[in-house]
Amino acid sequence: MPVNRSTFLRRGIAVIAALPLLTLAACGYGSKSDDNETAKVAAGSKKIDGLDSVKIGYFGNLTHATALVGREQGLFQKELGATKAEYATFNAGPSEIEALNSGSIDIGWIGPSPAINGYTKSDGKSLKIIGGSASGGVKLVVNPKKIKSLKDVKGKKIATPQLGNTQDVAFLNWVADQGWKVDAESGKGDVTVVRTDNKITPDAFKAGSIDGAWVPEPTASKLVAEGGKVLLDESTLWPDKKFVITNIIVSQKFLKAHPKAVEAVLKASVESNKWINANPDEAKAAANKQLGIDSGKELPTDVLDSAWKSIQFTNDPLASTLNTEAEHAVKAGLLEKPNLTGIYDLSILNKVLKAEGESTVDAAGLGTS
Repeated sequence: MPVNRSTFLRRGIAVIAALPLLTLAACGYGSKSDDNETAKVAAGSKKIDGLDSVKIGYFGNLTHATALVGREQGLFQKELGATKAEYATFNAGPSEIEALNSGSIDIGWIGPSPAINGYTKSDGKSLKIIGGSASGGVKLVVNPKKIKSLKDVKGKKIATPQLGNTQDVAFLNWVADQGWKVDAESGKGDVTVVRTDNKITPDAFKAGSIDGAWVPEPTASKLVAEGGKVLLDESTLWPDKKFVITNIIVSQKFLKAHPKAVEAVLKASVESNKWINANPDEAKAAANKQLGIDSGKELPTDVLDSAWKSIQFTNDPLASTLNTEAEHAVKAGLLEKPNLTGIYDLSILNKVLKAEGESTVDAAGLGTS
């Protein structure tokens, strides 16, 4: 039977409570990033909207490279002036939503499924999606000794990052399209879905406790480095091979009170994507450097190179694909049919894009009226 939305969300939060909620990492205390960002603050800069700080959240994934590069290059701090850019890193989307709701962060980079869940759980009152960031970068990687074709996935153990997260929904939808049945909540059925933190997945794969994983980069390329084979790139399942993997969200309360600060962050995001696309090698190195600062270890070159080339960085939130992903969650029994009208407010982003001479983006009928 389909899982009631409120029940699913309560259980999701209970799972999250067992994890470290977040790691606040205000860029400071003599770090190289702090030195870089301080250098970007122009003399005589003023605080935006009188704010002492703006708290920005993101994941330690290359699919969040807009935020990684924007931080490492000091672009957020440059646009915020004397208002301090503070950062929090997350392992999963639901914990970032909780942080947004509690005020621990103001703006965040996040996948589509947690954004949808956060919006629907609050009856459309908690957040807005204010921009896009990335498309692609998700793969099904398997043990080639156990799985040689897509049909061989049946009966195997496949990892996803978390119950109800973006990759979990995508995999469950793909399983259903094969005509196989899986209980979404337990993960048991024709395929066993093993919800595993991305940090643990490579070790689980190496140990043989899972046969494959549907995961974002760089986890997918880490599995390949352990002998895995890419069986399917999720982009091949989407029109034009484009689908939203990372959005930018903001607390509605913060958006209403501090639109100038939101504009500054979005301007930095647009600048970051522009620099990434114009300087892919330098951007790849910058993202990896920030990952190293955040986690204590940079990615090996082979993993970095493989992961990077499968991700597209874009300001377009690819709104029509968000609606499709919501339909996938409904079909999987993880979500009651949601009303997503109003989930987007792209007005500030389009203002920034116009000022930069770039094309504006569309909310696919799901924007604020």
